[in-house]
Amino acid sequence: MESKNKFTVLLLLSCMATIFSTLVLKHKDTLTITTHLKKNTIKIQEDSHLITPIKDSEHFMVSAFIDHRLDGAIRVISIIKRNNLQPLYCVYCTPEHVCETVETEVQIHADHFGFPFHVSDVICKGKNMQSASHVLITTHPTKNSYNLKIDYLLIKNNVVTDNFKYNFTVCISNLFGSYNNILQFAQTMEMYKLLGIQHVVIYKTSSGPDLKKLLKHYESEGLLEIVSWPIDKFLNASSGWNFQEHKGDLHYYGQLVTLNECIYRHMYQSRYVLLNDIDEIIMPYKYSNLQSLMEDLQSADPSKGVFIIENHVFPKTQFEDSGKFKRKEWKNIAGINIMEHIYREPERKNVYNPAKMIVNPRKVEQTSVHSSLMIFGESYHVPFNVCRIVHVREPLQGSLTKEELFIDKRVWDFEKDLIPNVDRTLKLSGLLKDSS
Repeated sequence: MESKNKFTVLLLLSCMATIFSTLVLKHKDTLTITTHLKKNTIKIQEDSHLITPIKDSEHFMVSAFIDHRLDGAIRVISIIKRNNLQPLYCVYCTPEHVCETVETEVQIHADHFGFPFHVSDVICKGKNMQSASHVLITTHPTKNSYNLKIDYLLIKNNVVTDNFKYNFTVCISNLFGSYNNILQFAQTMEMYKLLGIQHVVIYKTSSGPDLKKLLKHYESEGLLEIVSWPIDKFLNASSGWNFQEHKGDLHYYGQLVTLNECIYRHMYQSRYVLLNDIDEIIMPYKYSNLQSLMEDLQSADPSKGVFIIENHVFPKTQFEDSGKFKRKEWKNIAGINIMEHIYREPERKNVYNPAKMIVNPRKVEQTSVHSSLMIFGESYHVPFNVCRIVHVREPLQGSLTKEELFIDKRVWDFEKDLIPNVDRTLKLSGLLKDSS
């Protein structure tokens, strides 16, 4: 009996001397592993770096959030290879480095457009998740080597609040290639400010040289947040939306990944989030700004959380006749001058119009580009005369003459402030020389 007690004591001392101990429990068919890690052994992912490979798989982690609408589950926005999904496990850890491991539920979004990789939610449900500070997704539930080399994600949205830093945030899902449309970009950003937007987020893969100067200016001003999105370092990202036509691994440089990430990133930072492209302006027509628009729309029905805005094309090939906005100051600035394009294409019957959205992020679970896939509440199609998108681009109905287009001078209502603000921005960015 004495020998047996000595053996027990030695065994306990041996266990205490190890780096960590693991307790494996089976409860309701869910695997739970409790791990005690040494401090400073977890490599926390930098916030500016969003794409992290999941070891021993073809998948990637992007970012992690507590979802208080799902009883405090952890939602890891991920990129999953749809035809090669193996069991995945969630390791979530407290600031004291006590970790739990649970099986996950993988929700691949429905709108994959045929691409092999697609945005997915990896849902982790377990005890004490709201006290967790970091998480990783792994293919090895009992493997103990992940404490040294694998990047953990910081878990965001730990606290629910209605004290928002911003009223309106614009999420620009992708900036890639050599995009260098300087003038239209500056005009759009300045228009955003006049409409009441305080924050613009751009997920950036690459851009043209002059645009970098403009981006730097807006960053220093505090309006713009640039999120590094080096998706081309990990996958053959498609430059289009249709797999049969454009090929590649992932839809449009991961547009659907970044849109969903942006919604969750601003869940408790912004009252509303606008989901539109870099050459689109969600323009209120019945109101002078977005604040007045949304106060009216929301007061009419507080249950609505997704507001669908019609897209309307202003062909860049059609110019207004007077030339009053063909300014010599902008002659050498690359890009489109939206003030010159006041002719709007008519709506096409029986042709889908790809609308964009203003959303309450706390009422969205999953989104696509032109509609939300899963929401808490209702969506609402905003009438054309109340708000619509001003989209200056290549024509969709190029055969129409100027006489067959509608005149729409809404942008001109802002000329008094817009023009000097654009000039000031271009000068501060070093793109426009001061004539004085």
